[in-house]
Amino acid sequence: MCGIVAYTGDGNCRQILIEGLKRLEYRGYDSAGIAILSPKNEGYSVQLLKEAGKIRELEAELGNRKMEGGCGIGHTRWATHGEPNKNNAHPHQDCKGEVTLVHNGIIENYITLKKDLEANGHRFLSDTDTEVLPHLLEHSQGSLLKAMQSLSKKIKGSGAIVAISPNEPGVLIGTRISSPLIAGISEKGNFLASDIPAVLEHTRKFLLIEDYETVRVTPKKVEIFDRQGRPVRREPFNVDWSISSAQKDGFDDFMLKEIFEQPKAVRDTMRGRQAFEELNMDEQQIKGIKKINIIACGTSYHAALTGKQLIEKWARVPVEIDYSSEYRYRDPVVEAGSLFVAITQSGETIDTLAAIREARSKGARVVAITNIVGSSAARESDSVIYTHAGPEIGVCATKTFTAQLMLMYLMALYFARAKGTINYEKFKQVSNGLEAIPDKIQHILDRSQEIKRIAGLTSRYTCFLFLGRIYGLPMAMEGALKLKEVSYIHAEGYPAGEMKHGPIALADKNTLVVGIMPHDGVYEKMLSNILEVKARGADLFAISDQRNGELEKQVDHYFAIPEVIEELSGILTAIPLQLYSYYIAKNLGRDVDQPRNLAKSVTVE
Repeated sequence: MCGIVAYTGDGNCRQILIEGLKRLEYRGYDSAGIAILSPKNEGYSVQLLKEAGKIRELEAELGNRKMEGGCGIGHTRWATHGEPNKNNAHPHQDCKGEVTLVHNGIIENYITLKKDLEANGHRFLSDTDTEVLPHLLEHSQGSLLKAMQSLSKKIKGSGAIVAISPNEPGVLIGTRISSPLIAGISEKGNFLASDIPAVLEHTRKFLLIEDYETVRVTPKKVEIFDRQGRPVRREPFNVDWSISSAQKDGFDDFMLKEIFEQPKAVRDTMRGRQAFEELNMDEQQIKGIKKINIIACGTSYHAALTGKQLIEKWARVPVEIDYSSEYRYRDPVVEAGSLFVAITQSGETIDTLAAIREARSKGARVVAITNIVGSSAARESDSVIYTHAGPEIGVCATKTFTAQLMLMYLMALYFARAKGTINYEKFKQVSNGLEAIPDKIQHILDRSQEIKRIAGLTSRYTCFLFLGRIYGLPMAMEGALKLKEVSYIHAEGYPAGEMKHGPIALADKNTLVVGIMPHDGVYEKMLSNILEVKARGADLFAISDQRNGELEKQVDHYFAIPEVIEELSGILTAIPLQLYSYYIAKNLGRDVDQPRNLAKSVTVE
């Protein structure tokens, strides 16, 4: 889950690397470093600088230090092997300083490799698995490209790797094994990076590097080679994201900016989606679907829970949901006529990719839902449906979540119509309701100060219980997850009816219960459930979908979302929950964009 950026050209290399790392800091921020190939006498040497902590620590240390050169690599780390300190920070070098590299991934057999290298006289300075890589490359014969091409035969695990050598000035050599790597192309030089935002300021033209491919980058050329070392011809693609979408644009934090971008993200995701041509399925194939399996992790799992309810209600197709991280380990049964839907914001979530491969190996048809064009999930699935949320820099998913929810609504409605399980009146009611969602989200955002006030009054609580039923349950779980992620407060999301089966024991004066209470078929039961908790001493914060004098009198805090049909209440409920978590975290002085121990894309298992 680390971030890589590399550049070769005639631009300001050190500045490009630092700015690129800042835009990748959501991928990891335990430590950081850069290495630049600099002219020395009649040759070149590698200047290396590493620091523990965030990018600003590295930038401060860089100061007025002279690190000149047009070719270099940078890395921001999310620690897996070895604690986050200066010694374990990337880049890493071999003993002779002939190979310097950065790596995102895990080398599973590094202990065996390290012992063999030590037996051959190699000395190691860190506790990381990565450090074996430069020693392996230095140990190989021939060019750095040839050494990199043979590396994949020696290592087990995953990784995007980019290396430089003073013996090959101006050259970047990279490879990928189940970790993202893209090449950027510009007139002033070329790039390698973990993600597009790292170099979006310099280019909109990109090439995707596939698994087990190697890439050689010079200031004028990007060459890709397959597993056998044969040249690969690939056309670059253009990215239409604006650079402002990867900047804060006057907001204090990316998280808040991205919360406020949700009307546009949802509207863009809806656009042109009356027919799902991306599914690559005709009407007969859709009618033949007997079961749908949805695989997802984290926030995407909560979108999947909503999708299950909608698909089953409207399309009358049974839906089973799995945590991606568990799916492949239980030897799952893939039934004939099943469709698999994999939801992953980044398209690079390692557990979801493994689940996709497991499902396809058993004959399943897989549809990916992702925000990143050309990501691994998009390439490895039978078809892909893109959310159009734009780049999301904050570690915690906000606008990508609501975009996923919108796709769940649209897909469920599309399946229902294709199968003939929804009448015209209901279809129009849902369609009209969906069209109004972006404006209703904006209405909630315009009242963000109400949520800020409630957050200010409730930041003191040490335990939060988020309760919901039916369409409110996934939002209760998501609300609890958001609060945990950004504030580090204990929070749990539960079906309200389960409270009396154990969790009600937590209720006391230090507990705040957040009730997700749209006026649906279980509203009265939900009201009874939260009053049971209030009777045990807990305070109540209710989110409902209309002004209700009686409810306001019975709870301590209240926020009303615009009225909507009950099936669509979830996406509107998500907005105040995101704002609530954000403002509580800010009250507690947390770093909402870079919460401790978390990274944006989980690319290691």
